[in-house]
Amino acid sequence: MAAVLIGNWWALALRGVAAILFAVIAFVWPGITAEVVILMFGAYALIDGIFALVAGLRAAHRHGRSTALLAEGILNIVIGIIVFLLPGPALVALIYLIALWAIITGIALVAGGIALVRLSGELLLVVSGLLSILLGIVLFVQPAVGVVALSWWLGAYALLFGIMLLSTAFRIRYHPI
Repeated sequence: MAAVLIGNWWALALRGVAAILFAVIAFVWPGITAEVVILMFGAYALIDGIFALVAGLRAAHRHGRSTALLAEGILNIVIGIIVFLLPGPALVALIYLIALWAIITGIALVAGGIALVRLSGELLLVVSGLLSILLGIVLFVQPAVGVVALSWWLGAYALLFGIMLLSTAFRIRYHPI
C-alpha cells in the first residue's frame, strides 16, 4: 500500500489541490456551495429511492414483506424530485430542521446541566445548552446564516483536508520505495 501511495504521490497532490479549490469556492460562494450540496442530497435520495423501490417490488413478487421498502422508495423518490424542483426551499427546510434539533438538544442539555449544577456546581453543560438554543433561534430567524455556515464548515474541512493531502504528497514524493 505504501509503495502504491509513494509511486502515485501526484494523485494525492491533485486531490489536495481539488479540495483546496473546493474550499475557496465554498468560502467565496457559500450559497452556490450549499445549493450543490442539497442537489447532491436530492440525487442520492432519488437513486436510493429507485433501488429501494426495485427491492420492494422484487420482494412483493416473491410474496415477501415489501411494504416498508416500497414506502421508503416512494418517499425517497418524492423527496429527490422535490429537492430538484425546489432546491432553495429544500435547503431552507434543512436549515429549519437543524434549528429545531439545536433547540431541542439545547433544552435537554440545560435540563441535564441544572441537575449537574445542583450536584456539583458545574455550569458548562447549562451554558452549552443555552448556546445550542441560541443557535436554533438564530437559524429560525435568519436561515441564510445557516446556509453560509454550512458552506463555510464544508470549506474549512476541505481546506484542512486539502492541505494535509498536499503536504503528504510532497513529503513522500522522494521517499524510496
